[in-house]
Amino acid sequence: MAEEQQQLGQRERDILALERRGFPGPGAKERAIREELGLAPVRYFQLLNALLDDPRALALDPVTVNRLRRIRRARRAER
Repeated sequence: MAEEQQQLGQRERDILALERRGFPGPGAKERAIREELGLAPVRYFQLLNALLDDPRALALDPVTVNRLRRIRRARRAER
């Protein structure tokens, strides 16, 4: 499992770390995405969505990945 975690890049680990945090109000998360990761929010969410399907991400942070997968499933079911 340590090998799997090492294979996940720093940007991917940073994305998961950002997802573990809570944000106080509207716009705070988008601001953090821009300032801390240097990414446009649209690109961030594209990368995050791909990360949710990556077994290395699940191995690194199963609680966060499973929570986000549940949210994604619920949003898809609403459509």
